[in-house]
Amino acid sequence: MQTTFTIQTAGPGLYEFTGNVARWVQGDGLLTLMIRHTSASLLIQENADPEVQTDLAAFFERLVPPSDHPSMHYLRHTYEGPDDMPAHIKAALLPVTLQIPVQDGRMRLGTWQGIYLFEHRTAPHRREVVAHLGR
Repeated sequence: MQTTFTIQTAGPGLYEFTGNVARWVQGDGLLTLMIRHTSASLLIQENADPEVQTDLAAFFERLVPPSDHPSMHYLRHTYEGPDDMPAHIKAALLPVTLQIPVQDGRMRLGTWQGIYLFEHRTAPHRREVVAHLGR
């Protein structure tokens, strides 16, 4: 069983889509999620305190600043904007696929866990996440 989730982003940050996935899953199996882009990532992360998402975004912005920052002078792929190559680096450091067990139609996530798309680009994007539920 497969589907595609479309997530509209408004710039850098974490976008939770746990509810969309929870409404789709059924039965028992292993859920695999894969983002179809090279400048965004997927995370399972705390969904109780929004400061967690803010802090994660701030950390990765400091870890990999825009290509026009002096510390990034060595980058060559810069013609798509100062956020593009750093977005690819962040996506290389973070997961682009997730696997979650499903039992009795429910994902076996922890109490405070949610599924997030982590947008690394500054402009809004329409992102696609493919889901496969194997039985």
